[in-house]
Amino acid sequence: MFHVQKTQHLWVGSQIWLDPRETLTVDEMLKAICVASANDCVVAMAEFIAGSEKAFVQMMNDKAKSLGMNDTCFKNCHGLDEDGHVTSSYDIALMSRELLKNHPDITKYTTIWMDSLRDGKSQLSNTNKLIKTYKGATGLKTGSTGLALYNLSASATRDNLSLIAVIMKAPSTKVRFAEAEKLLDYGFNNFSFKQFVRKDDILKSVSVNKGVKSSVDVVFESDGGVLIEKGKDKDIEQTVTLDDIVSAPISAGQKLGEITYSLDGNILCTVNLVSKEYVEKINLFSMTKSIVYKWIDLLRT
Repeated sequence: MFHVQKTQHLWVGSQIWLDPRETLTVDEMLKAICVASANDCVVAMAEFIAGSEKAFVQMMNDKAKSLGMNDTCFKNCHGLDEDGHVTSSYDIALMSRELLKNHPDITKYTTIWMDSLRDGKSQLSNTNKLIKTYKGATGLKTGSTGLALYNLSASATRDNLSLIAVIMKAPSTKVRFAEAEKLLDYGFNNFSFKQFVRKDDILKSVSVNKGVKSSVDVVFESDGGVLIEKGKDKDIEQTVTLDDIVSAPISAGQKLGEITYSLDGNILCTVNLVSKEYVEKINLFSMTKSIVYKWIDLLRT
Protein backbone atom coordinates (compact mmCIF):
# COMPACT_ATOMS: atom_id res chain seq x y z
CA MET A 1 0.00 0.00 0.00
CA PHE A 2 1.05 3.59 -0.46
CA HIS A 3 -0.38 6.97 0.40
CA VAL A 4 -1.54 9.24 -2.41
CA GLN A 5 0.75 12.25 -2.60
CA LYS A 6 -0.54 15.72 -3.37
CA THR A 7 0.89 16.88 -6.71
CA GLN A 8 1.08 20.11 -8.70
CA HIS A 9 -0.76 18.69 -11.73
CA LEU A 10 -3.80 20.38 -13.17
CA TRP A 11 -5.91 17.42 -14.18
CA VAL A 12 -7.95 16.98 -17.31
CA GLY A 13 -9.35 13.83 -18.83
CA SER A 14 -10.33 10.68 -16.95
CA GLN A 15 -9.60 10.39 -13.24
CA ILE A 16 -11.00 9.01 -10.00
CA TRP A 17 -10.32 12.23 -8.02
CA LEU A 18 -7.57 10.98 -5.75
CA ASP A 19 -7.50 12.48 -2.28
CA PRO A 20 -4.05 13.01 -0.67
CA ARG A 21 -5.52 11.78 2.61
CA GLU A 22 -6.50 8.35 1.29
CA THR A 23 -4.51 5.14 0.84
CA LEU A 24 -4.97 2.85 -2.16
CA THR A 25 -3.27 -0.44 -2.96
CA VAL A 26 -1.31 -1.01 -6.15
CA ASP A 27 -4.03 -3.47 -7.15
CA GLU A 28 -6.67 -0.74 -6.82
CA MET A 29 -4.52 1.72 -8.76
CA LEU A 30 -4.02 -0.74 -11.63
CA LYS A 31 -7.73 -1.45 -11.70
CA ALA A 32 -8.54 2.25 -11.96
CA ILE A 33 -5.92 2.75 -14.69
CA CYS A 34 -6.87 -0.24 -16.84
CA VAL A 35 -10.62 -0.04 -16.46
CA ALA A 36 -11.33 3.68 -16.17
CA SER A 37 -8.21 5.34 -17.67
CA ALA A 38 -7.54 7.15 -14.40
CA ASN A 39 -4.84 9.70 -15.26
CA ASP A 40 -4.38 10.78 -11.65
CA CYS A 41 -3.59 7.17 -10.69
CA VAL A 42 -1.09 6.95 -13.55
CA VAL A 43 0.89 9.88 -12.18
CA ALA A 44 0.64 8.63 -8.60
CA MET A 45 2.03 5.25 -9.68
CA ALA A 46 4.77 6.90 -11.74
CA GLU A 47 5.88 8.97 -8.74
CA PHE A 48 5.70 5.92 -6.47
CA ILE A 49 7.87 3.80 -8.81
CA ALA A 50 10.45 6.33 -10.01
CA GLY A 51 10.27 9.17 -7.51
CA SER A 52 8.93 11.65 -10.04
CA GLU A 53 6.92 11.70 -13.24
CA LYS A 54 9.96 13.01 -15.13
CA ALA A 55 12.09 10.07 -14.01
CA PHE A 56 9.34 7.62 -14.91
CA VAL A 57 8.92 9.13 -18.38
CA GLN A 58 12.64 8.58 -18.92
CA MET A 59 12.11 4.93 -17.97
CA MET A 60 9.26 4.78 -20.49
CA ASN A 61 11.44 6.17 -23.27
CA ASP A 62 14.30 3.82 -22.42
CA LYS A 63 11.95 0.84 -22.55
CA ALA A 64 10.41 2.03 -25.81
CA LYS A 65 13.87 2.24 -27.36
CA SER A 66 14.73 -1.28 -26.22
CA LEU A 67 11.53 -2.59 -27.83
CA GLY A 68 12.32 -0.95 -31.17
CA MET A 69 9.58 1.67 -30.85
CA ASN A 70 11.42 4.08 -33.14
CA ASP A 71 8.42 6.35 -33.80
CA THR A 72 7.74 7.00 -30.13
CA CYS A 73 8.72 9.82 -27.79
CA PHE A 74 6.96 10.11 -24.44
CA LYS A 75 6.67 13.52 -22.81
CA ASN A 76 4.34 12.48 -19.99
CA CYS A 77 3.10 9.25 -18.44
CA HIS A 78 -0.64 9.68 -19.01
CA GLY A 79 -0.83 10.35 -22.75
CA LEU A 80 -2.56 13.70 -22.72
CA ASP A 81 -1.69 16.13 -25.54
CA GLU A 82 1.78 17.66 -25.30
CA ASP A 83 4.21 18.94 -27.93
CA GLY A 84 6.54 16.15 -29.05
CA HIS A 85 4.52 13.39 -27.40
CA VAL A 86 4.13 11.04 -30.37
CA THR A 87 3.86 7.38 -31.35
CA SER A 88 2.59 5.16 -34.18
CA SER A 89 0.18 2.24 -34.56
CA TYR A 90 3.13 -0.11 -35.11
CA ASP A 91 4.80 1.04 -31.90
CA ILE A 92 1.58 0.67 -29.95
CA ALA A 93 1.35 -2.90 -31.27
CA LEU A 94 4.92 -3.61 -30.15
CA MET A 95 4.21 -2.23 -26.69
CA SER A 96 0.95 -4.18 -26.43
CA ARG A 97 2.64 -7.42 -27.45
CA GLU A 98 5.37 -6.92 -24.84
CA LEU A 99 2.75 -6.33 -22.16
CA LEU A 100 0.64 -9.37 -23.05
CA LYS A 101 3.58 -11.70 -23.64
CA ASN A 102 5.70 -10.92 -20.59
CA HIS A 103 3.09 -9.60 -18.16
CA PRO A 104 -0.01 -11.71 -18.92
CA ASP A 105 -1.55 -10.96 -15.51
CA ILE A 106 -2.50 -7.56 -16.93
CA THR A 107 -5.57 -9.21 -18.49
CA LYS A 108 -6.95 -9.72 -14.99
CA TYR A 109 -7.53 -5.96 -15.08
CA THR A 110 -8.14 -5.28 -18.79
CA THR A 111 -10.99 -7.82 -18.95
CA ILE A 112 -12.93 -6.29 -16.07
CA TRP A 113 -16.22 -4.94 -17.36
CA MET A 114 -17.50 -3.23 -14.21
CA ASP A 115 -16.13 -2.96 -10.69
CA SER A 116 -15.83 -0.52 -7.82
CA LEU A 117 -13.35 1.06 -5.40
CA ARG A 118 -13.55 2.67 -1.98
CA ASP A 119 -15.97 0.07 -0.57
CA GLY A 120 -18.33 0.49 -3.52
CA LYS A 121 -18.45 4.26 -3.41
CA SER A 122 -16.54 4.68 -6.71
CA GLN A 123 -17.91 2.80 -9.71
CA LEU A 124 -15.66 1.71 -12.56
CA SER A 125 -16.84 0.94 -16.09
CA ASN A 126 -14.46 -0.29 -18.79
CA THR A 127 -13.89 2.22 -21.57
CA ASN A 128 -13.13 -0.68 -23.95
CA LYS A 129 -16.59 -1.85 -24.98
CA LEU A 130 -15.17 -4.81 -26.96
CA ILE A 131 -14.63 -6.58 -23.65
CA LYS A 132 -18.36 -7.19 -23.52
CA THR A 133 -19.18 -7.52 -27.22
CA TYR A 134 -16.23 -9.26 -28.93
CA LYS A 135 -15.61 -12.99 -28.48
CA GLY A 136 -12.23 -13.70 -26.92
CA ALA A 137 -11.42 -10.07 -26.12
CA THR A 138 -8.60 -9.72 -23.59
CA GLY A 139 -8.11 -5.94 -23.61
CA LEU A 140 -6.33 -3.85 -24.06
CA LYS A 141 -6.66 -0.06 -23.75
CA THR A 142 -8.53 2.91 -25.13
CA GLY A 143 -7.24 6.47 -25.36
CA SER A 144 -8.62 9.75 -26.61
CA THR A 145 -7.59 13.41 -26.61
CA GLY A 146 -8.58 16.52 -28.51
CA LEU A 147 -5.68 16.16 -30.96
CA ALA A 148 -5.29 12.38 -31.14
CA LEU A 149 -9.07 11.75 -31.34
CA TYR A 150 -10.21 8.18 -30.59
CA ASN A 151 -7.62 5.40 -30.30
CA LEU A 152 -7.59 1.76 -29.29
CA SER A 153 -5.27 -1.18 -28.85
CA ALA A 154 -7.61 -4.18 -29.01
CA SER A 155 -6.44 -7.69 -28.16
CA ALA A 156 -8.24 -11.01 -28.42
CA THR A 157 -7.45 -14.72 -28.24
CA ARG A 158 -9.23 -17.60 -29.98
CA ASP A 159 -8.04 -21.18 -30.50
CA ASN A 160 -4.55 -20.44 -29.15
CA LEU A 161 -4.16 -17.49 -31.55
CA SER A 162 -3.69 -14.05 -30.00
CA LEU A 163 -4.08 -10.90 -32.13
CA ILE A 164 -3.67 -7.18 -31.58
CA ALA A 165 -5.46 -4.52 -33.63
CA VAL A 166 -4.46 -0.88 -33.26
CA ILE A 167 -6.75 1.97 -34.33
CA MET A 168 -5.55 5.59 -34.24
CA LYS A 169 -7.29 8.91 -34.85
CA ALA A 170 -10.76 7.48 -35.41
CA PRO A 171 -13.42 10.22 -35.71
CA SER A 172 -15.61 8.64 -33.04
CA THR A 173 -15.55 5.98 -30.36
CA LYS A 174 -18.03 3.93 -32.40
CA VAL A 175 -15.71 3.93 -35.42
CA ARG A 176 -12.65 2.84 -33.44
CA PHE A 177 -14.45 -0.23 -32.09
CA ALA A 178 -15.93 -1.13 -35.48
CA GLU A 179 -12.56 -0.84 -37.26
CA ALA A 180 -10.83 -2.90 -34.56
CA GLU A 181 -13.44 -5.64 -34.97
CA LYS A 182 -12.82 -5.70 -38.73
CA LEU A 183 -9.07 -6.13 -38.26
CA LEU A 184 -9.45 -8.84 -35.64
CA ASP A 185 -12.07 -10.67 -37.73
CA TYR A 186 -9.71 -10.63 -40.72
CA GLY A 187 -6.93 -12.14 -38.62
CA PHE A 188 -9.04 -14.89 -37.09
CA ASN A 189 -10.70 -15.75 -40.41
CA ASN A 190 -7.49 -16.04 -42.39
CA PHE A 191 -4.75 -17.17 -39.99
CA SER A 192 -4.12 -19.75 -37.31
CA PHE A 193 -1.36 -20.54 -34.85
CA LYS A 194 0.44 -23.79 -35.60
CA GLN A 195 2.07 -25.32 -32.53
CA PHE A 196 4.99 -27.50 -33.60
CA VAL A 197 6.65 -28.48 -30.34
CA ARG A 198 6.45 -27.82 -26.62
CA LYS A 199 9.34 -27.14 -24.29
CA ASP A 200 10.77 -30.20 -22.49
CA ASP A 201 8.75 -32.72 -24.56
CA ILE A 202 10.86 -35.74 -25.53
CA LEU A 203 11.68 -36.17 -29.23
CA LYS A 204 13.59 -39.45 -28.91
CA SER A 205 16.47 -41.14 -27.11
CA VAL A 206 19.96 -41.35 -28.59
CA SER A 207 22.84 -43.67 -27.71
CA VAL A 208 25.67 -42.35 -25.57
CA ASN A 209 29.25 -43.36 -26.28
CA LYS A 210 31.55 -43.83 -23.26
CA GLY A 211 28.89 -42.68 -20.82
CA VAL A 212 27.74 -44.06 -17.49
CA LYS A 213 24.32 -44.29 -19.16
CA SER A 214 23.83 -45.97 -22.52
CA SER A 215 21.30 -43.42 -23.76
CA VAL A 216 19.87 -39.98 -23.08
CA ASP A 217 16.52 -38.38 -23.85
CA VAL A 218 16.53 -35.50 -26.32
CA VAL A 219 14.01 -32.74 -25.54
CA PHE A 220 12.94 -29.44 -27.11
CA GLU A 221 14.71 -26.42 -25.62
CA SER A 222 11.69 -24.15 -26.08
CA ASP A 223 8.18 -23.97 -27.47
CA GLY A 224 7.96 -23.73 -31.23
CA GLY A 225 5.10 -22.38 -33.30
CA VAL A 226 4.19 -19.87 -35.97
CA LEU A 227 1.37 -17.76 -37.33
CA ILE A 228 0.36 -19.26 -40.66
CA GLU A 229 -2.27 -18.71 -43.30
CA LYS A 230 -5.12 -21.19 -42.95
CA GLY A 231 -4.88 -24.21 -45.24
CA LYS A 232 -1.11 -24.07 -45.68
CA ASP A 233 -0.13 -26.11 -42.62
CA LYS A 234 -0.26 -29.35 -44.63
CA ASP A 235 2.62 -28.11 -46.80
CA ILE A 236 5.01 -27.55 -43.89
CA GLU A 237 8.21 -29.60 -44.02
CA GLN A 238 10.12 -30.83 -40.96
CA THR A 239 13.90 -31.37 -40.88
CA VAL A 240 15.70 -32.95 -37.91
CA THR A 241 19.47 -32.56 -37.51
CA LEU A 242 20.61 -34.99 -34.79
CA ASP A 243 23.30 -37.65 -34.52
CA ASP A 244 22.21 -41.16 -33.52
CA ILE A 245 25.19 -41.46 -31.15
CA VAL A 246 26.65 -38.73 -28.91
CA SER A 247 29.75 -38.88 -26.73
CA ALA A 248 29.93 -38.31 -22.99
CA PRO A 249 30.27 -36.18 -20.98
CA ILE A 250 26.97 -34.46 -21.79
CA SER A 251 25.60 -31.54 -19.80
CA ALA A 252 21.91 -31.11 -19.00
CA GLY A 253 20.55 -28.68 -21.60
CA GLN A 254 23.49 -29.21 -23.96
CA LYS A 255 22.57 -28.67 -27.60
CA LEU A 256 22.65 -31.92 -29.53
CA GLY A 257 20.87 -30.84 -32.69
CA GLU A 258 17.92 -28.86 -33.99
CA ILE A 259 14.56 -29.24 -35.64
CA THR A 260 13.44 -26.89 -38.41
CA TYR A 261 10.03 -26.27 -39.96
CA SER A 262 9.80 -24.61 -43.37
CA LEU A 263 7.23 -23.70 -46.01
CA ASP A 264 8.05 -23.15 -49.68
CA GLY A 265 11.74 -23.01 -48.85
CA ASN A 266 11.29 -20.38 -46.13
CA ILE A 267 12.18 -21.29 -42.55
CA LEU A 268 9.23 -20.77 -40.22
CA CYS A 269 10.68 -22.00 -36.96
CA THR A 270 13.85 -23.58 -35.57
CA VAL A 271 14.11 -25.13 -32.10
CA ASN A 272 17.24 -26.51 -30.47
CA LEU A 273 17.29 -30.15 -29.38
CA VAL A 274 19.00 -30.56 -26.01
CA SER A 275 19.93 -33.24 -23.52
CA LYS A 276 17.38 -33.81 -20.80
CA GLU A 277 20.02 -34.68 -18.21
CA TYR A 278 23.71 -34.84 -17.39
CA VAL A 279 25.55 -37.97 -18.48
CA GLU A 280 28.97 -38.49 -16.93
CA LYS A 281 31.84 -39.90 -18.94
CA ILE A 282 32.76 -43.38 -17.79
CA ASN A 283 36.08 -43.76 -15.94
CA LEU A 284 37.64 -46.17 -13.45
CA PHE A 285 35.82 -44.63 -10.49
CA SER A 286 32.40 -44.47 -12.16
CA MET A 287 32.88 -47.99 -13.58
CA THR A 288 33.70 -49.36 -10.11
CA LYS A 289 30.70 -47.52 -8.62
CA SER A 290 28.43 -48.96 -11.29
CA ILE A 291 29.67 -52.50 -10.63
CA VAL A 292 29.17 -52.09 -6.86
CA TYR A 293 25.60 -50.87 -7.35
CA LYS A 294 24.85 -53.80 -9.64
CA TRP A 295 26.21 -56.24 -7.06
CA ILE A 296 24.07 -54.62 -4.38
CA ASP A 297 20.98 -54.96 -6.59
CA LEU A 298 21.79 -58.63 -7.19
CA LEU A 299 22.23 -59.32 -3.49
CA ARG A 300 18.90 -57.66 -2.71
CA THR A 301 17.12 -59.94 -5.16
